[in-house]
Order: sequence, then structure tokens, then C-alpha cells
Amino acid sequence: MRIKIKMKSMKQIMNDFHIKGWLNWLPDDTLLKFIYRIRFDKNLNLKNPRTFNEKIQWLKLYDRKAQYTRMVDKYAVRKLIKKNLGDEYLIPLLGVWNTFEEINFDELPNQFVMKCTHDSGSVIICKDKEKFDINEAKEKMKKALNRNYYYLWREWPYKNIKPRIIAEKYMLDESNSELKDYKFMVFNGEVKCSFVCHNRYGKEGLYVDFYDKDWNRMSFERHYHSSNIILPKPKNYDLMVKISEDFSKGIRFIRIDFYEINGKLYFGEFTFYPGSGLEEFSPEWYDKKFGSWLNLKEEGHKGVKRIG
Repeated sequence: MRIKIKMKSMKQIMNDFHIKGWLNWLPDDTLLKFIYRIRFDKNLNLKNPRTFNEKIQWLKLYDRKAQYTRMVDKYAVRKLIKKNLGDEYLIPLLGVWNTFEEINFDELPNQFVMKCTHDSGSVIICKDKEKFDINEAKEKMKKALNRNYYYLWREWPYKNIKPRIIAEKYMLDESNSELKDYKFMVFNGEVKCSFVCHNRYGKEGLYVDFYDKDWNRMSFERHYHSSNIILPKPKNYDLMVKISEDFSKGIRFIRIDFYEINGKLYFGEFTFYPGSGLEEFSPEWYDKKFGSWLNLKEEGHKGVKRIG
């Protein structure tokens, strides 16, 4: 009997298993083969990976550098961005805490964004402090602080991050609406394509639209639906590409995220395993196309240059 589980269901299953500690003892490669099988109804080929999703699993196991942990830590990465780009590329920080109880909400502005430094998905947006449910936020943050994100999908860089909470300034663009995420896919030091996440909180749900390096719309979808809108190229597009390629030297694959707010460029985050290598392409052959762009034998030149 064939079993194929949707990503949304898979996330809940794995989170439940992690909370109970049922799979934490499994070796990394064994768990990844298990997850891949039930997600795609295919065996994971680690000896000769061909697709993008297979190669992401390979990277989890065999491409581990200390700098990756610093790069995905949402607080520690700010020092790296400040050193190489400057403070002006960082969304203003409002505070950092080891526990939820340390937070003095009287000192925070009426609007802010709160998240944990060591995981993905623990974001809380406060648009009006008078309506903010502190108890609900406390429950969410405490669960996140007690979870080691590494054990869910074996994304090694998250294993040794110190769990903390940060708050950043709540930002809006010139349309006075949600921010668009510009995410650049960098293969062996070269941007091959990017995608834009928008309409995250709209009725239709999140749209993800892919563009090639020349900002031509690409005709495929990856897990999320695309929109029927041709989005304008961001004003800082060329700078986004330059920063992405400079930071990716010596790294086989990385995704680098930005925001463009009122014409100004801000850093978002570094991601080494988009969708944890478990998101389907439609049409499916794009999984092999992306895989062909990623040379696992090549690391490229090491070092990061300061921009500007």
C-alpha cells in the first residue's frame, strides 16, 4: 500500500513525535530516509542524489560547518550583517531575552514582531498591544524554547543554537500592508532564481512566485500556489543579487531573504534547507532542474567581502 503524506500533515506528525521523543534517537540518515519515503512515496538516494530535494537531504548530513549555526541564529546573525553590510540593513532590534518572564511589555512599543532565535515558525506579530494576548504568546514561546528544531528534520545548524526570544520593530511598506519576502536561491555562489512570498494573510492564502535571474516569471509551483500577478522587480534587485552572491562564497547552497521597505533594503534571514527539502515541484521535472544547478562536489571560493 502506498502512503504519501501532505507537508502540512507531516509537520504536525513530526512535531508530535518530537514532543514525545519517539524518533529523536534515530540516526540522522535513517530518519531522513523514513521522512522522505512517507513524504514522496520514493526512496531517498543519498549515494547519487539527482533532484534538488534529494540534494538538500545530502547537505543536511554531509555539509556541516560551524559558521552555519551562527548564520541561522536570528540574534547572532545580526553581528555578521552589521560587520559586512552595516546596521542600516537590519530591522531595528527592540530586545533579546532568555525567557518569556524577562520581557517587560511596558517597555515595548504598541507594535512589534516577536520570534525565537533557534527555530522556524515561532513568529508573533503584535499590531496593537492593548489587544495582545500575553498568555497565548507565553504558551507559544515556552513551547518553542523547549523544542530543539534540529530533531524535527535533522537540520544540523539549529542543533546548538542557544534558545532566546527577540523582538523587532514592526515594519510596513509604502502600501501600508504586509511585507513581501524576496528570497534568493544561490547555487555554488551564483543566484539562479528568486521567489517572492506575498498575500500571506490574505483570504486566498500565501502566494509564491518564482523569477529567473533576469526577472522573468518561471512557470512552475513549489508546494504553494503562484499568483496571476507579474510583480515589479524590486528597486534594489541588483544589490540583492550582489549581496547574495558575496555571502554565498564557499557555500554549496543557501537561500538569502530580503525585504524592501519604502525603497530601502533590509536583510531577512539565511536558510540552508528551503522547505527542509520536502516540498514538491509542479511540474515535477523542476525538481531535477534545480538539482542540476547544485554541484555537491564544489564549494567555491571562501570568504565574505564587505559590501560598500
